[in-house]
Amino acid sequence: MTPLFSRSGTGRKGLIPLICGALAAGGLAAAGATALGPEAAYASSHREAPLISGTPQYDNTDLYAFVSPDKPDTTTIVANWIPFEDPAGGPNFYTFADDAQYDIHIDNNGDAQGEMVFRYTFKTRTKNGNTFLYNTGPVTSLADPDLNVTQTYDIDLVRLRNQRVVSKTKLADDVPVAPSNVGKASMPDYGKLRSQAVYRTAGGATTFAGQADDPFFLDLRVFDLLYGGNLTEVGRDTLKGYNVNTIALQVPNDLIRESAGQPVVGVWSTTQRRNARGAYTQVSRLGNPLVNEVVNPQKDKDKFNASAPWDDAQFLKNVTQPELPKLIEGIYKIKAPAEPRNDLVDVFLKGVKGLNQPPHVRPSEELRLNTSIKPSMHPKRLGVLDGDNAGFPNGRRLTDDVVDEALQVVEGELLGTKNDLGDAVDKNDKGFGKYFPYVAEPTSGSRGPLAKGTTAGADVRSQLGDALQPAGSVTGGSDNTVLIAGSAASGAAGILLIGTAVAWWRRRMQRPY
Repeated sequence: MTPLFSRSGTGRKGLIPLICGALAAGGLAAAGATALGPEAAYASSHREAPLISGTPQYDNTDLYAFVSPDKPDTTTIVANWIPFEDPAGGPNFYTFADDAQYDIHIDNNGDAQGEMVFRYTFKTRTKNGNTFLYNTGPVTSLADPDLNVTQTYDIDLVRLRNQRVVSKTKLADDVPVAPSNVGKASMPDYGKLRSQAVYRTAGGATTFAGQADDPFFLDLRVFDLLYGGNLTEVGRDTLKGYNVNTIALQVPNDLIRESAGQPVVGVWSTTQRRNARGAYTQVSRLGNPLVNEVVNPQKDKDKFNASAPWDDAQFLKNVTQPELPKLIEGIYKIKAPAEPRNDLVDVFLKGVKGLNQPPHVRPSEELRLNTSIKPSMHPKRLGVLDGDNAGFPNGRRLTDDVVDEALQVVEGELLGTKNDLGDAVDKNDKGFGKYFPYVAEPTSGSRGPLAKGTTAGADVRSQLGDALQPAGSVTGGSDNTVLIAGSAASGAAGILLIGTAVAWWRRRMQRPY
């Protein structure tokens, strides 16, 4: 297929690396004047609305959908939750909510309604409630008894017609979740734990749920009055070092698309939370990136999270008359394109004609992917803008620089106003995998420098292990006095005297769950 938009994308030519937020304005694009459509959700990114920012377990951060580079007969969908996970954020590390439905919606005929929903529901178990520890020793497998807090999940495939359930099929049951990466002592081989969490489901799909490095890369300091109005703060990946909770699903293309002749699918993710009466209410939704963060004004943000694609017409003005270009013009004197912005409607609410626009499309905010477009051998970070039709806005790959792409579109790239605007963050701080689930492993909780006088391998694992062993298996002492001997890297012996409290704790740890 001939590239829809061809440009070199080789540099910014010195033009200001501008706001990461611009993406939002381009990304939101609500539909045409006709009814748009809900059915699941499209919200946006990190802490984008007042209500959801206070409940991170339910907060969608980003959504990706792309034809799998190593299995082009499949599509991979990556949906993330819980923004800004600090790797050392214990003792209560990061779990999916037990009272939520985490849904991935598929619209395979362009009517702004989902024909199928992949529903993930989670269950948390604690082996020993008498310790504050997330893990009570080095964890070598997902079944390790030392992994004290565990999660599993079920997947149901719900098929719909006109928003009514036609069928419900159990695809997976009691699948283990990859844990938070506590640190090197607790999880000496985290890659092994990650691989054990990849599971093949009924119907030929593959699934993963667990912690991962946040794959989104951008400079979020845009909110300091557009980098303070002088661009002195740009080019730093604000999300570097933070993790998210990821759901990744790889499905056969033939399962989700209407037919080989109509290969375009619309994708969005939602979170539904169970209320006191036992009913579920949608509290978060996401399709294209940064939509609710920057495009919608404060009065619409919570409403947007609770709405669905077929109702998107209510937000149309936010797209056709976006605030962001006016702010850029006021501060940086870059003239805003003329309104109404029908170019944004076409790209973000309908799909690009001839690339990822389904026939008889009903305008709505979805991440649209043409599953017949083969993966690029050498992906370009600017996707379609740089002639790479396998990239954003044809779906979204992990490597796509959606901030720069959306900013350039919002500032009139498709209207003939050529520009190389961006936020000066062009790639993620960690490389992505070549195979499912593709996302990078999460940053470890033990990432700081070694303590003074120690070397690698000199940690407290042996001492902690001794403290949790049955009576008589540690050095010296009685129920009132326990001596635990451990060696420092220098070879000098360190002796730790622990009194009655630890002895009591040791006895409690011997009790079976």
